[in-house]
Amino acid sequence: MARIIAIANQKGGVGKTTTAINLATALAQRGQKVLVVDCDPQGNASSGFGTHLTGQDPGLFQFLFEDHRPVPLVNPLADLPLALLPANSHLVAAEFELLSHDQRETLLRERLAGLQSDYGTIFLDCPPSLGLLTVNALSAAHAVLIPLQCEYFALEGLSLLLDTIRRIKIRLNPTLLIEGVLLTMFDRRNNLSHQVANEIRGHLRFNVFKTMIPRNVRLSESPSHGLPVLLYDAQCVGSKAYLALADEVLAKAGQAS
Repeated sequence: MARIIAIANQKGGVGKTTTAINLATALAQRGQKVLVVDCDPQGNASSGFGTHLTGQDPGLFQFLFEDHRPVPLVNPLADLPLALLPANSHLVAAEFELLSHDQRETLLRERLAGLQSDYGTIFLDCPPSLGLLTVNALSAAHAVLIPLQCEYFALEGLSLLLDTIRRIKIRLNPTLLIEGVLLTMFDRRNNLSHQVANEIRGHLRFNVFKTMIPRNVRLSESPSHGLPVLLYDAQCVGSKAYLALADEVLAKAGQAS
């Protein structure tokens, strides 16, 4: 059965989608069969894999609300065991539709149950909010990976996310774990980045990944080419960081099992 990991932080621009795309690709390169579910109406994970849906193409919205349809999976990387459940423009209406649904907080969990046996890992790329799409992702997940920028404002709002996770554990998903905090946009030349990273490691009681994701031009460029950075420039520091992160995730899963 697949291990489901939600990648969540209500702050935008912290590296959620970059992490979903590149960690999934790194795990696929390590031989894992991976599914990425684009839960963000902006569809950045989809476009980051080179997948651009029109309003007529089925995506996550249809997967959630029209269960008689075939699952709208695509395989964006022909040589790797990685599948994508993409987002289309209809996903903007999902929050409204979920409000009146009997399973408004757990619908995604029910829908994913039929796919779990097909994959080793399923990543849920969450939107930058704590709305019902994120609540559904947290209800469906076994663990949460939290990207956090190496800056002093990074911890602002983290308490709100942690409180949401606590509430989800109490009401909907008692086995939900925190996979770890991933420090992103680290600039090794900047003393401030080192200070912030040390403070975050000192203040947080739960796991902070050893791997830190650096600021890297190739990481920023790769989405415009519709490619993970590992396929855009396999030798750049961003690619090497995500491969190291994949090894940490695999080691942690091995310890858990």
